[in-house]
Amino acid sequence: MKAATLGAGAMGKVLAATIEEQEGISLCGMIEPRNGETLAALSQQPDVIIDFSNPENLEMLVSFCGTKKCPAVIATTGFTKEQQAHIAELALQVPVVFAANFSLGITVMKRVLAEIAPILEDSFDMEVIEKHHNKKLDSPSGTAKMLVQALNPKGDYEEVHGREGNKKRGKEIGIHAVRGGTIAGEHDVIFAGEDEILEIKHTAGSKKIFAAGAVKAARFTQTAEPGLYNMEDVLFG
Repeated sequence: MKAATLGAGAMGKVLAATIEEQEGISLCGMIEPRNGETLAALSQQPDVIIDFSNPENLEMLVSFCGTKKCPAVIATTGFTKEQQAHIAELALQVPVVFAANFSLGITVMKRVLAEIAPILEDSFDMEVIEKHHNKKLDSPSGTAKMLVQALNPKGDYEEVHGREGNKKRGKEIGIHAVRGGTIAGEHDVIFAGEDEILEIKHTAGSKKIFAAGAVKAARFTQTAEPGLYNMEDVLFG
């Protein structure tokens, strides 16, 4: 399988190294749009495009993958609703794995939260705290939003982003973002009840975990039918 990466920044370099370390997959190109490069410059036809770049590159990705019938793994976050609709349209033509986080641990965490939230929600308050490096642009993180969706699938709870002033807590989920240093990624979900606290936490030690998950997703696309998939589809089928 030949993979090309869209984005050659820090994450792109980690992804490239991960690809080269694994069997059955090779790197056929790294495209960095910030340097004026485009997917059309690829010298070989890739079997999959893995995107760790910026939402502004989506049009190029959709055009290339739609024309070449090339599967895509989209790990970029911060898309608008309109852009997400374009991703869904691409998935009608080719397999697309689109997720806010490609960590295998986060994928399992999301599944666990969906299972226990209905059991605890009536007697426990729920809070989400996420921490990332000081260069991350979007907040809260796409992963935090994904975890909140697992906690609040029907929208029964108000989603409160940070708190200030004097206000009694209502039926809500607090969502808090921290930005600093070189934190690769940390997500903590707190269930706070009467005299007991349950915390489910995931800490990313490095960017390698996201690259490993993206490669696993890339392999998945090679046998999948056209459609829009997430990491739960990749792990749990």
